[in-house]
Amino acid sequence: MKGALLVAGTTSDAGKSVVTAGICRLLARQGVRVAPFKAQNMSNNSVVTLDGGEIGRAQALQAQACGLAPSVRFNPVLLKPGSDRRSQLVVRGVAIDTVGARDYFRHRTRLRELVAAELASLRAEFDVVICEGAGSPAEINLRETDLANMGLAQAGELPVLLVGDIDRGGVLAHLFGTVAILDPADQRLIAGFLINKFRGDVDLLTPGLDRLTELTGRPTLGVLPYADELWIDAEDSLGTVADAPVGRPRPPVGTDWLTVAAVRLPRISNSTDVEALACEPGVAVRWVTDPSRLADADLVVLPGSKSTVGDLEWLRRTGIAAAVADRAAAGRPILAVCGGYQMLARRIRDEVESGAGEVAGLGLLDLDIEFAAAKTLCRSSGDAGAIPVHGYEIHHGRVLHSGDPSWLRLTTGPEGSVRQAVWGTHLHGLMESDAFRRAWLREVAAAAGRTGFVVAEDVSVAAVRAAQLDLLADLIEKYVDTDRLTRLIESGAPAGLPTLTVGH
Repeated sequence: MKGALLVAGTTSDAGKSVVTAGICRLLARQGVRVAPFKAQNMSNNSVVTLDGGEIGRAQALQAQACGLAPSVRFNPVLLKPGSDRRSQLVVRGVAIDTVGARDYFRHRTRLRELVAAELASLRAEFDVVICEGAGSPAEINLRETDLANMGLAQAGELPVLLVGDIDRGGVLAHLFGTVAILDPADQRLIAGFLINKFRGDVDLLTPGLDRLTELTGRPTLGVLPYADELWIDAEDSLGTVADAPVGRPRPPVGTDWLTVAAVRLPRISNSTDVEALACEPGVAVRWVTDPSRLADADLVVLPGSKSTVGDLEWLRRTGIAAAVADRAAAGRPILAVCGGYQMLARRIRDEVESGAGEVAGLGLLDLDIEFAAAKTLCRSSGDAGAIPVHGYEIHHGRVLHSGDPSWLRLTTGPEGSVRQAVWGTHLHGLMESDAFRRAWLREVAAAAGRTGFVVAEDVSVAAVRAAQLDLLADLIEKYVDTDRLTRLIESGAPAGLPTLTVGH
């Protein structure tokens, strides 16, 4: 097999990431040398790659689906929103600018050339490249600067599989309308449809799919059922809904549950850190935005943020800051990661991210933070009391002073802080270190008075993630016309697809 495919979506969060990962995993299991590619992503969920840059977390998961280490090649352009109007522009893993929508025009020609060259390089090296679009190709107001949807499809002559989420409603209209609103040159590359998250009897949907084919001249390659088991490695913050559970809580091994309230910050970054906790039986993790939800939780998590000072002000305005301070005073467990860790400092000096200068932190740790223009990007390993740990760091804030005992001992030196039942660290992915997570959860349970909570001894986060990828591949194999899919990848969009016209 030799070729490429672009998986586009009618909306954000339609299922592009998981469908791409599933196709990648299926092909890899068949022995195909396959690589993922997302020309441009907009997400604050990122990981550090082996080649020293950062990419969207979804592309790291897709790389794993292919049996590859994450690389900046798989996501050469990443936008990390710091406000409603400004985003950090990361190119080939390195932050080069902070841009608004109009500023972005300055970069478009160079980025378009970079993206085209990267895709060509991957296609030369691998048998198949499965590309993921961004948002929706129906955003024709952005077509001129589009790097990831029809702009990429035209540049690479890629057939496009359009995914629609039926769980949102109106999926047939979304699919038809997405095609119809495009220019004829773009329409000719939309080669087929895929329905995602279907519940119920597919025979009831079939007449609608037949009519869609009559209207568009394009087939529906499959209908993927809603799979409640799929949840790990959320693509972006769309999945971190207030009061929503993380994962699928399993009954406890012992007699007690351990409840976790993860604060859903407005500019949350790397929200996936709590997913490792949610893999554990008897650990119930929930996103919260109301201070009252912290009162009964055994553990409160302050996650990362792309706007540490702004989200710190939000904590104070909502009353969550006061609730967190009360917990610390009472010796009740708190975990703070990256931006959340910085918020616990006595002082934060930020001339980089917010330009706010010196700001008072929550003062729950003897810690001073200063933001540097250069971003810290590294993968780290070490130990905590002889228990191995690993993870990665992505942050501008640096520790100027720490008067509390360090939590971790990394190859780069001491890291993190501990004061009573408050733990803080810059290390993302720490809880994926299975032996460490088990030992730490025992400490949390003891501090919370949950004497009946028993940590399972056989949970592997890596194995859970691998099982999710295999489930995705199984769903693609069972519910998608893989013969048609293969023909699309190998031969491109069929010639002579009808052009839809919109009446005036």
